[in-house]
Amino acid sequence: MNRVNRIAFLLFLGSMFLVRAQSLAFEVTVKGEGSPILLFPGFTCTGAVWDDAVLELSKEYECHVFTFAGFGTVPPIEKPWLPKIKAEIEAYVASKELQNPAIIGHSLGGTLALWLATEENHPFSKLILVDALAATGALMIPNYKSEEIAYDTPYNKQQLEMSEEAFGKMADQMVMGMSLNKEKQVQIKEWMLQADRETFVHGFTDLLKLDLRDSIAKITIPVTILAASHPYGETMARKTFSEQFKNLQEYEIEFAADAAHFVMYDRPIWFLEKVKKSLSL
Repeated sequence: MNRVNRIAFLLFLGSMFLVRAQSLAFEVTVKGEGSPILLFPGFTCTGAVWDDAVLELSKEYECHVFTFAGFGTVPPIEKPWLPKIKAEIEAYVASKELQNPAIIGHSLGGTLALWLATEENHPFSKLILVDALAATGALMIPNYKSEEIAYDTPYNKQQLEMSEEAFGKMADQMVMGMSLNKEKQVQIKEWMLQADRETFVHGFTDLLKLDLRDSIAKITIPVTILAASHPYGETMARKTFSEQFKNLQEYEIEFAADAAHFVMYDRPIWFLEKVKKSLSL
């Protein structure tokens, strides 16, 4: 191969790498050294949702903090959004040769963690789920059937066409139930407004399509669930989680009193204590 051809070949390889890098369904920040942990945020959130936890955990662990496509400043990708994220996480773990990584996942991130752990010969060692379910749609939709969930619906069309002002008002209502910490409510709303609108609509549809209630029976690694008790109380929350996870062979669940969906914001000390305990076992 002459010099000109060699240069052309290297440029071709470089362009292929650039295309691949731009096609990633997430961005990752790595902090700390030690056993690896993947930290998945919830819907519309960036990896910054884990900042306080990573500040402590990175002293003992190598934290891989994810922000998914369409959220924060990460460019959106074409649907199906969630299956692409899952596939590229599997590729990421393999390419980095991560040994027995644990996963901490909030909400959508926890459901994604469950999905990854249902695969045969997966590399993961432990899951810590933060107020995450096996089938979000089953909680939200009467007579839920995952196969009937579609992208093209009047509700999705309405959300896609919603004005920024109307979307902002909807976000105001949503965040009030997500955290009891009013300062954090402001941040959660900012992430919602920053999210790519199509990702917000169709990405959530991907989540609603996902029903893992039967397939979690295949999970054999330790699972810890840190659940919120607000707004319906621990009794109702315990009933919900019991129904959602009845096919999971074994798991431990802790309920955070006086905490809404963002448990790590409402009970930060309690949250970190439970996470460290679970990781040490």
